[in-house]
Amino acid sequence: MAVEEPAVLRPKPVAALPPGPRGPATLNTARLMQRPIETLLAWRRRYGDFITVPLLVFGVGVYVADPDAIREMFSGDQSDLRAGEANAPLKPVLGSRSVLTLDGREHLRQRRLLLPPFGGTAIAGFRAVIREVAEAEVDRWRDGQRLVLRDRMRALTFEVICRVVFGVAELARIERLRRALVSLIDMQAILLLPEALRRDLGPRSPWGRFRRRLAAADALIYEEIGRRRAEADLEERTDVLSLLLRARDEEGEPMSDLELRDELMTLLLAGHETTATALAFAFDLIARDRRVLTRLREESGDDRDAYLDAVATESLRLRPVIDAVERTLTVPQTIGGHLLPAGIRVYPTIALVHLREDLYPRPFVFRPERFLDDGAPSYAWLPFGGGIRRCIGAALARMEMVEVIRTVVDRVDLEPQRPKPEPVVIRGITLVPRHGTVVRTRRRSTTSA
Repeated sequence: MAVEEPAVLRPKPVAALPPGPRGPATLNTARLMQRPIETLLAWRRRYGDFITVPLLVFGVGVYVADPDAIREMFSGDQSDLRAGEANAPLKPVLGSRSVLTLDGREHLRQRRLLLPPFGGTAIAGFRAVIREVAEAEVDRWRDGQRLVLRDRMRALTFEVICRVVFGVAELARIERLRRALVSLIDMQAILLLPEALRRDLGPRSPWGRFRRRLAAADALIYEEIGRRRAEADLEERTDVLSLLLRARDEEGEPMSDLELRDELMTLLLAGHETTATALAFAFDLIARDRRVLTRLREESGDDRDAYLDAVATESLRLRPVIDAVERTLTVPQTIGGHLLPAGIRVYPTIALVHLREDLYPRPFVFRPERFLDDGAPSYAWLPFGGGIRRCIGAALARMEMVEVIRTVVDRVDLEPQRPKPEPVVIRGITLVPRHGTVVRTRRRSTTSA
C-alpha cells in the first residue's frame, strides 16, 4: 500500500519593502521640497526603480520609476488601488466629494458627470476665449518691463478658468473670485501640516487663517452656483458650470451644490495653478533655446500647430508640475516583483520616468522634435497621470499652453534675468520654478510678429 508523502507547507510570501533612504521623514521631506528632481534621481541611482521613503504627513511610501510596473498599475484592476484615499490630505480644500478624493463607484459617478464638459467638442469652443485672454494679458506688457512670469501666468489662467469654467466674464466678479481663491491657494503648503497641528487657535494662527480664507472662498463659489441656477439662459450656456448643472447621473440625479462646490474647487486648483506653473517652466526653456524659438516663429499652418504641440509636450516631460501620483493599497499586492503590504502608499513617479535615458535619449535636453513623429509613448509620458484617474482637464490644459505660447512668442521676446535655468522646488504639492521665471520683455515689431 502506497503511503502518501506529507504535503509540504510553503510559507506565504511576506511583504517586504524595497530599499530606500534611512533618514528620518523630516530630512527626506526637506530634501524633496528643496531639490525634488535631484533628490529623486539620487535615490534612483542608489536604490533602483523601487524606493521606500518615509515622509511627513504622507507616511511611508514606495516610489516607482519602472514604466512596465506603472503600466500594470494603471491598466489593471483598480479596485485595490485607492487614489482618493491617497489624496486625503487635500480634503480640507477640495472637499469629500471631489473626483480627486473619491474612490470606487462614487469616483466613477463623478468622473462620468465631469467628462462631457471636457470632451473635444466642448473645449474646442474655449480656444477663442483663451486667445482673447492671452492677447489682452501680453498687450499690457511694456517694452523693457521686468516680469515674474509665473505671477502673470497665474493671472492669465485664472481669468481663463473664470470664463470657461465659472462662466464669469465681468472683470469685477473675476477680481472678487481671484482675491478670495488665490489667497486660499497660496496657503496650500499648510496641507502638509500633521493632523495634530491642524487646529484653529484664533484668526492669527495658521490653521485659523486658512479656515477663514476657505470660508470666504466657499461663500463666493456657492454664490456663483446659486446665481447660475437662476439664469434664464442656463440651457443655452456652454461654460463648464452650466453643463454640470444640467448633467444627470445614471439614475437621473443632478449634482448637489456640495458636489458642485468640490468639483469647482478641484478644477480651480488643478486647472489654474498647475497650468500657470507649466507655462512659466515652458517659457524658461523656450527663452533659453534660440533654435526652438526660431522654429516656433518660422513654421506656419499645420506644421506650426504640430511644433507648438510638441513644444508643450516636451516642456511637460522635462518640467512636469507633479512629481508623482499616488495610490494606496487596500490589500497586499505585487508590483514590479515587490510584494507590498496593505496600507502602503505607492507613487508612480512622473519625474523619474520622464528622465529615463532608455525612453528618451539625452533626457535632460529640451528637444521638442522627439514628439513630432510618433507622439508621446504610452505610460512613458505622464504629466496628467494615467488610467481611470487621468486628469479630466488634460486636453484643455494642453490647448491653453499651446495658445498662450503662440501668443507670447508672436508678440514679445523674453530675456531671462538669471544666468541658469530655474531651479525646481516643491511648493505645497506642486513642482514650481524657484524664482518664478524672471524675464525682461522686448516688444516685437508688427512686421516681425
